[in-house]
Amino acid sequence: MSKDRDRTISRRSDGTWENKRNDASRASSVHDTQAEAQKAAREMLKNQGGGELTTKGVDGRIRDKDTVAPGNDPNPPKG
Repeated sequence: MSKDRDRTISRRSDGTWENKRNDASRASSVHDTQAEAQKAAREMLKNQGGGELTTKGVDGRIRDKDTVAPGNDPNPPKG
């Protein structure tokens, strides 16, 4: 998976949520809720050809990882 397409959702010090490409120094977008940031990140990944979306919780620990199509899921479900 190309690292330049992967995105991370994390909480900022002001309480908002940022959608940031992993290789970027600035956020692509800032949102009031985590759900809004996830929605924006999924749309951006979909338009870029897929990738990995990592969501961090309020404590900064990884909460969820998801592959957005048409990316290649490293652990696809069986069956």
